[in-house]
Amino acid sequence: MENSDTNRTVMPVSYEPNKPVSEKATLEKTEEEEVNDSPIEEVRLTVPITDDRTLPCLTFRTWILGIISCAALAFLNQFFGYRQNALSITSVSAQILVLPLGKLMAASLPTKQIKFPGTKWSFSLNPGPFNLKEHCLITIFANAGSTSVYAVNIVTIIKAFYHRKLNPVPAMLLTLSTQMLGYGWAGIFRKFLVDSPYMWWPSNLVQVSLFRALHENETRRKGGLTRLQFFIVVLISSFSYYIVPNYLFPSITALSFVCWIWRDSVTAQQLGAGVHGLGIGSFAFDWSTVAGFLGSPLATPGFAIVNMLVGFIVVLYVVTPIAYWNNFYDAQKFPIFSSHVFDASGAPYNISAILNEKAFDFNREAYDNYSKVNLSIIFVLVYGLSFATLAATVSHVALFHGRTICKQMKASFQDKFGDVHTRLMRKNYEPVPQWWFHSILIFVIAVSLFACEGFGRQLQLPYWGVLLAMALAFIFTLPVGVITATTNQQAGLNVISEMIIGYMYPGKPLANIVFKTYGTISMSQAITFLSDFKLGHYMKIPPKSMFLVQLVGTVVSSLVYFGTAWWLLTSIEYICNPAKLPAGSPWTCPGDDVFYNASIIWGVVGPLRMFGKLGLYPGMNYFFLFGLLAPVPVWYFSRKYPEKKWIRMINAPILISGAGGLPLAKSVNYMCWFSVGLFFNLYVYKRFKGWWARHNYLLSAGLDAGVAFMATLCYFTLQFNGIDGPSWWGLAVDDHCPLAKCPTARGIVVHGCPVVQ
Repeated sequence: MENSDTNRTVMPVSYEPNKPVSEKATLEKTEEEEVNDSPIEEVRLTVPITDDRTLPCLTFRTWILGIISCAALAFLNQFFGYRQNALSITSVSAQILVLPLGKLMAASLPTKQIKFPGTKWSFSLNPGPFNLKEHCLITIFANAGSTSVYAVNIVTIIKAFYHRKLNPVPAMLLTLSTQMLGYGWAGIFRKFLVDSPYMWWPSNLVQVSLFRALHENETRRKGGLTRLQFFIVVLISSFSYYIVPNYLFPSITALSFVCWIWRDSVTAQQLGAGVHGLGIGSFAFDWSTVAGFLGSPLATPGFAIVNMLVGFIVVLYVVTPIAYWNNFYDAQKFPIFSSHVFDASGAPYNISAILNEKAFDFNREAYDNYSKVNLSIIFVLVYGLSFATLAATVSHVALFHGRTICKQMKASFQDKFGDVHTRLMRKNYEPVPQWWFHSILIFVIAVSLFACEGFGRQLQLPYWGVLLAMALAFIFTLPVGVITATTNQQAGLNVISEMIIGYMYPGKPLANIVFKTYGTISMSQAITFLSDFKLGHYMKIPPKSMFLVQLVGTVVSSLVYFGTAWWLLTSIEYICNPAKLPAGSPWTCPGDDVFYNASIIWGVVGPLRMFGKLGLYPGMNYFFLFGLLAPVPVWYFSRKYPEKKWIRMINAPILISGAGGLPLAKSVNYMCWFSVGLFFNLYVYKRFKGWWARHNYLLSAGLDAGVAFMATLCYFTLQFNGIDGPSWWGLAVDDHCPLAKCPTARGIVVHGCPVVQ
C-alpha cells in the first residue's frame, strides 16, 4: 500500500542521547520548547518517533489471527501449567508465527469489499499488505492468552487438593470478573501510567525491538547481520539446543556440584543444592531456568538487577543461615527450603484433621488438640519480605515520586505532557472515552457480587468482602504501577489481601482465596492492560482499537483457560497428587501446590494463629515497619548529596523483594538470572551500547521463542505419545541433592533422611 507524505507524521530529532531531559523541562515547557523525543535513553534507542496513519488496524486478518493466537496460547499455557516442568509460552511465539501467516493471507485473500446486508458497513478480507499495526494488535491478543488466569488456581485446589465439588457457573463468573475488573482501574490511572514519558515500561522495549526487526527494511552492514537475521540465528540456535535440557539431559536445568562432592552431608547439600537449598555454586545450561520464574533478565534495567542481587545475598546468605543454624522458630525440624506446611513433629501437616467436612471451615477444637502450623525458615522470611515490600512500595513512591505524580496529575488535566509519543497519539487518534471503562467497571462489580452472593454462597465471600478487595486494588494500582513502569518489577497484593480477610473473616479458606484473587488480580490485570496500552502508545496504535482487542482477548483467554483446566481436572486421575500418580507422570501442579499451602496458612488457620498473638511468627509483623522506613535514609541522602547519582539508584522496594520469588523460584534460577542480567545490562550496556541497542531485546525474544517452539514440538510429537528420553542419570528433572530436604534437629524422622542423634 502506498503511503502519502501528508499522512505520515514525523517529528524531527533534536535531542542529545546522553543528556536526559529534566522532569521540570518536560512537564512545564512551552510548545516552542518541546523536546522531540523521550527523556528515557533506552526508549530513545529503541522506539521510533514516526507514525503512519494510513495503515489499517482492525482488519479481518487481525481478528482471525488474533483470536486464534489468544486461544492457542491460553490452552498451551494452562496445559503445561499443571506439569512438573511448568512451561510458560509467551506472546513472542505468536508474534513470530503470525508474520508469515499474515503475509500469506495478504497474498492470497481476495480484496473485494464484503457488505453487511441492510447496512452501510463493509470490510475487505485483504485491505493491503500485512502491516506492523495489525501485527501489534495480534500480539496484544496473544498477550491476553499468555497471561495466566489466577482464578483457575482456586478451581484447581478445590477440586484436586481439597477434593470438593464446585458448581462451574460461579467458578466461570469468578474467572471472568477477576480478569476484567482491572479495566476500571486502568481507565482511571492511564493518564499517569501511560501518557507520562517517565513511565516507560522496560519490558515493552523487547516487543518494540522485535517489531522493528521484523518489519523495517534494513541494509546489512559488511561483515554483520541485520536485526532480523540476528533474531533468526538466535531463534534457530535456541530451538536446536533446547532439545538437550528439555528431552535428552534435563538434569542440566540445575547442576549442583557441591552435592556430588559431599554425597552424605546434609549440611553441604543444604548449602549447595540449587533446587532445595541455598544454591552455592549451582548453575544451569538452560534458558528456561534463567527466565522461567523471574522473566527475562535482558528486559530488566541494570540498576534493578543490582538492587535485587543485594537483597537476595542478604536474605539467602546472611539472614537465612543465621536463622536456621541458630534454630529460630525450630527451623532445624524442617527443610531449610520448602513451601509446604508441617506439624510440630516435622511431619507434613494433616489439613483434613482441622477442617469441618460439611461446612468446609476451621475446626478450632481439632486444631487445639493437634498442632500449630509450622513453616520452613525460607517460607517465614519470604512472608516477612512480602510485608516489608508492600510498605516500602508505598513509602518509596510517596517520597521519590510524590511530587512528580502531583505535577503529572496537574499536567494531565491541562494536557501538558510534552513527550513526542504522547503528542503524536493525541494529534492523530481519538482517546478511549472514560465511560467505556466506567461501564465495564460497573458491570463487572455486579457480576462479582452475583457470583459470590448467589449459588448458595459456595465461594464463601460476602458482598462487603468483594467491595473491600476492590478498594484495596484501587489504592495500590498507582504506586505498584509506578514501580513496574520504571523497574520492570511488580509487587503483588497476595499477602496483604490474605492477611486482611484472614483477620476479618477467619477460618474460611474459599473466602480467603477469592478475596485475594479479586484484590490481587484486578490490580495485576490493570497493570497488564496499562502495559499493553503503553506498547500501543509506542507503536502508535489507535487507543480504541487497543481497547477492543484487549477486551475480546481477555474474554477469550478466560474461557479457554477455564475450559482447559476443567477438562484436565475431570479427565486425569489423581492429577496434582504425586503420591498416587503413576511413576513418571508429569501432572504434579507445582504452582498450585504453593497456592494450596498458602490457603491453609491464611484461609484455614488464619493470620491470628500464624502471625498474630496465637501464632508462632508474630515477629514477622515488624517487617511492615522496616519496609515503611527503609526508603527514608535513601531519600534523605539522595537529597543531601545530589551529585552522588548512585544513591538514587538504590530502590528499597526492589532491594527488599530481591528474594521475594522464593520458594517457587529456586536459588539456581536466581543465580543464572543475576549472571545473565548483570553481564548484558551492565557490562555490555556500558561497553558496547551500540550492539546492546540493536540486539539485546532481540536476543531475549529469540531465546524465549526457541525454547517455546522446541518444548511444544517435543511434547506433542514425543512425550505425549509416551516416548521419553533415554533412561540414564541425567534424565531426572532434579539437581541430585536428596539430603537437602532433610531436617537437622535431633530425633526427627523423615523418610530417606538420616536421623540426627
